[in-house]
Amino acid sequence: MYNEDTIVAISTPPGRSALGIIRLSGSRALEIAARICEKDRSAFKPKTVTLCRLFHPETEDFLDQALVTYFKAPKSYTGEDLVEFSCHGSPVVLSEVLQAILSLGARTATPGEFTMRAFLNGRIDLSQAEAIADLIDSRTSYQARLARQQLEGSLSSFLKPLKERLIELIVHLESSLEFVEDDITTESRERISEQLSALIAEMKRSEEGFAFGRIIREGINLAIVGKPNVGKSSIFNCLLKQQRAIVTDIPGTTRDTLSEKISLRGIPVNLVDTAGLRFTEDIVERLGVERSYSAIADADLILVVLDSSGGLDEKDLELFERCKQDDFIVALNKSDLRSAIVEEDLKPFVNGRAAVRVSARTGSGIDWLEEEIFKRISSGRSAGREDFIVTNARHQVLIKQTIECLCEAQAALNAGYSEEVVLVGLHRSLQLLGEITGETLIEDILNKIFSTFCIGK
Repeated sequence: MYNEDTIVAISTPPGRSALGIIRLSGSRALEIAARICEKDRSAFKPKTVTLCRLFHPETEDFLDQALVTYFKAPKSYTGEDLVEFSCHGSPVVLSEVLQAILSLGARTATPGEFTMRAFLNGRIDLSQAEAIADLIDSRTSYQARLARQQLEGSLSSFLKPLKERLIELIVHLESSLEFVEDDITTESRERISEQLSALIAEMKRSEEGFAFGRIIREGINLAIVGKPNVGKSSIFNCLLKQQRAIVTDIPGTTRDTLSEKISLRGIPVNLVDTAGLRFTEDIVERLGVERSYSAIADADLILVVLDSSGGLDEKDLELFERCKQDDFIVALNKSDLRSAIVEEDLKPFVNGRAAVRVSARTGSGIDWLEEEIFKRISSGRSAGREDFIVTNARHQVLIKQTIECLCEAQAALNAGYSEEVVLVGLHRSLQLLGEITGETLIEDILNKIFSTFCIGK
């Protein structure tokens, strides 16, 4: 799983930039840096930036002038001696410096190997390592905030007292096994069962939050559907806050699905504008209508757009029938005109779902529509500064399995089984919680997690 090779990689994204960073970590990092810079090791002070000229160790060709920073073990990202070269950001220059370092015995790092070494050397736990990947991949400010909280230890802080309480229960039951005179009493069983109930309740609250956490992490697909010329593309542009879709007064202007990503209150939303739903002899438009129905099937949430100035007709009712098993919101567009639809008209079809009056022309009601969309996808939960939300599917599975083991242990306890039987479930629960933070090491899981990282991280 881990070897003591000195590893190197370019840590900045591909392409030209003002600066490019090469990261070098391992027992020979300082030695190799000194060779490349043609300096003595003593020239490099920990956490100090040194301006150096870089040379190829074999040809002695000048490669670049760089800022070189030395981090002495264990006070570095990886917990090892680590050197970072801030070079000019030409891919050619970075490649030449990288090849020079490799020629001195370093090897190219595998994806995520720097962070894996940080974990294995105790600089971070496994959940914090995963948070680094989440922070790099974040697309919204809310995603970044939750990733930063997890990187700072929010998940570890949540689990620590739970594990401590679980260990106390295990110690108590183990003591009963060691000393016959300390056999567990009925009152003690009841007290332990109450403590298990409290643990299970806390774990369930965190596990149930994963539905919202998954949405924060992955986002949702929102399909905007309706008859031709009801203002779907106009609402699409309003939500996107730019004129992305072509809008005309001619029915059937949109002939294909059009998708764009937005951040709605910090939630990634993939907006899908669709062709107007109607029967048509036009082959191209008919293909667009078929794709609209596919978009409805693939959507997590549907925005049904009606022309409030035109009243309900059979096509609107057919759309309601098609969407009745789905989660949808109704947008009554053209509220700047005299309305021919009242809320009572919608009651038989919306089944309590929200109906929002908007005007894509004036922008009236768009903020309210955004709020309704957010309420629906968040189940009323606020995108505030929560201390802890489960966003990682691996964590959710382990927490769910922990709950199941705790419930099994509690059932055994309440049924009067011996301490040995109860302890099986408690020990397994503790092991599962340890897998979340990496205290319980499983090599295959570690390799899978770190393989998703970029090479320079």
